[in-house]
Amino acid sequence: MQPKLTLLSEDLIPRILEEAYQLMLKPGVKVLNAEARKLLAEAGAQVDEETFVVKIPEQIVHKALETIPRQFHLYDYEGNPRVQYGDDAVHFDPGSSGVTILDPDTFEHKTTETHDLIKLIKVAEQIPQYDAQSTAVVCDDVPKDLHDLYRLYLVMLYSKKPIVTGAFTNTTVHHMIEMLAIFAGGREQLREKPRAIFDVCPSPPLIWSNFGAGNLIALARAGVPAEIVSMPLAGAAAPVTLLGAVTQHAAECLSGITIHQLAKPGSPIVWGGAPAIFDMRKGGTPMGAVETAMIDSSYAQVGKSLGLPTHAYLGTTESKVLDMQAGLESGMGALIGALSGINMISGAGMLDSLLCQSPEKLVIDAEGIAMAKRMIAGMKVHTETLATGFYDNNINFKGGDFLKQKITMQLFRKEQHIPSSVIDRDSIRGWKEAGGLDTFGRAKLRVKELLASYTPPVLDPVKVERLHAFVFDLAHKAGMDTLPAHELAPATP
Repeated sequence: MQPKLTLLSEDLIPRILEEAYQLMLKPGVKVLNAEARKLLAEAGAQVDEETFVVKIPEQIVHKALETIPRQFHLYDYEGNPRVQYGDDAVHFDPGSSGVTILDPDTFEHKTTETHDLIKLIKVAEQIPQYDAQSTAVVCDDVPKDLHDLYRLYLVMLYSKKPIVTGAFTNTTVHHMIEMLAIFAGGREQLREKPRAIFDVCPSPPLIWSNFGAGNLIALARAGVPAEIVSMPLAGAAAPVTLLGAVTQHAAECLSGITIHQLAKPGSPIVWGGAPAIFDMRKGGTPMGAVETAMIDSSYAQVGKSLGLPTHAYLGTTESKVLDMQAGLESGMGALIGALSGINMISGAGMLDSLLCQSPEKLVIDAEGIAMAKRMIAGMKVHTETLATGFYDNNINFKGGDFLKQKITMQLFRKEQHIPSSVIDRDSIRGWKEAGGLDTFGRAKLRVKELLASYTPPVLDPVKVERLHAFVFDLAHKAGMDTLPAHELAPATP
């Protein structure tokens, strides 16, 4: 039985939804995309074309909720289902859209470039705890117009896992869909077996930007899954109460779902987010705060009450280095997300309120994720008796007898997660003989091992060439004669 964390009482969820519906009428939702406003108006919403505020009646939202798939999968390069959205399936992927990377030797936060993202992809590709890749950082060595699609390009070349990504404009989302279609074998094949899901963010409070709403429409019509990432900031861009933030989150998600389903009923979409409380002392957005995790767990519970797939940003930290704060906040976040049954939990590897990525943190977070996954696997009955069958007349009461039993060797791997070398369980003597490294030191070694053992994926050369040509054409139009990725080692053997 999978253990579950639920913070909301049964009577609170209807109240949250009722007030979310009220917010969509008063004050309404500001929709800055003309096509989205047209879809809403044709469905019966009241649209003010001067202020762009749309008042969305509850019945329109209900109709949209009826057509959403309650479950769908993301597929890997080979076309195998690897990630299940829906029910209480739990998956993890690295955090996305970082702009710096932690230098493991100087502890400086350096602006990210192509080689940094490739390193992160190679590390995440070999760690089984990451069910999907993400477009983890923005590469500053290409023009801004290419930032989003270039990240996807690199992941497609260096990984076979499903991908969590996102577009930054209404133009590039179409380019990115086309890139995925090249590897899928066509638009229809991509619709049938989507490899990627796109994060789409409303702006708090209660605003759908031109490109946010435009992305929802484009993804819906392409049949590529969308993941709403609502970001209420409790106390600044949302009510200060956690329940108020959860209610605003619901209104933003419900309005986005309505736009999405009006564009193409039945297209897959996820109830997700990256909320935070507002730190009144420093003015920051503490993603590692327990209250932030409480908002995540609660909004996921609301989404699950509607039967919807879920997502959250957890397992991250405000710490700037890999210290005890980073471990404390990241581990608690991962565990809370897993116990909440959230389908995709993003954020691993990230420091400094989602600004900085770290390969070393990726390998440490993977151990926390493994513990969280072991926790939700729950207690299982493996034997006819619980304990009495392990005893016999030869028990000497001195210990060690159970280590000799054949069943111990048969079952210990089913009962225990065996961590990697990042986790130290040795004696102090053994620890000293191994170098006396702390967790960060062991993580540095693990990253070096993973980079050395990485094997480029074998990809269809025809599709790779088509992808190269497509992206290079866009790069040429952006003023580039070559791409940084082409100057590095090829992605295929």
